[in-house]
Amino acid sequence: MKNKKGKNKVTLACSECFARNYIVNKSLGTTEKLELKKYCKSCNKITLHKETK
Repeated sequence: MKNKKGKNKVTLACSECFARNYIVNKSLGTTEKLELKKYCKSCNKITLHKETK
């Protein structure tokens, strides 16, 4: 999905339980997948979250 300010909305999924917890904005110019450490409500701990489609 495209935003007005030149950014894409992407969904982040937990790498351990695969729950889709976060939606963030990503710049249109970047090609690599986004990976952030975020809190997962299902795992009850901070885990690596990766970009999904």
